[in-house]
Amino acid sequence: MYQLVPKYYFLTKGLGMHRDKLASFEAALRDARIAPYNIIRVSSIFAPEAKIISRKIGLEKLTRGQILPCVLSENATNEPHRLIAASIGVAIPKDRKNYGYLSEYHAFGQTESFAGDYAEDLAAQMLASTLGVEFDPDTSYDKIVRTQNITQSAIGDKNGLWTTVLAAAVLIT
Repeated sequence: MYQLVPKYYFLTKGLGMHRDKLASFEAALRDARIAPYNIIRVSSIFAPEAKIISRKIGLEKLTRGQILPCVLSENATNEPHRLIAASIGVAIPKDRKNYGYLSEYHAFGQTESFAGDYAEDLAAQMLASTLGVEFDPDTSYDKIVRTQNITQSAIGDKNGLWTTVLAAAVLIT
């Protein structure tokens, strides 16, 4: 039986602006360097023993037009000066034979730092619940070997163009 289990992940983010919402999203995909792929959204499991690689190395493993599974967070506004953010949080367990979690988080009015920390805590909380551990963001990280996030924030265009932010974890089998 053929199984599509990711061996690698890379994280990427993008920002796009346009008068049309869809074109703004396309511009954000281009900025993130994942526009030439057929993206399918998947849920948030970080495969056992998988590795996070750089975006540059990850993109070298892809073929334009291929179906590309991603955990994707996006947010958009056409409201001038509105702060938006999109973030992916990552939590990987100490025992790499177990799976970890990726979280998608998007918000209005939150800084990149706040949204990123929240997404990271969310992924860690999901992992802790799987491990049967009570989670306190100030004390529970000793059960998790690695957490990180990638976040894109922006302030809505002053002239009301659609502004789109996205963050993605790209899965490579």
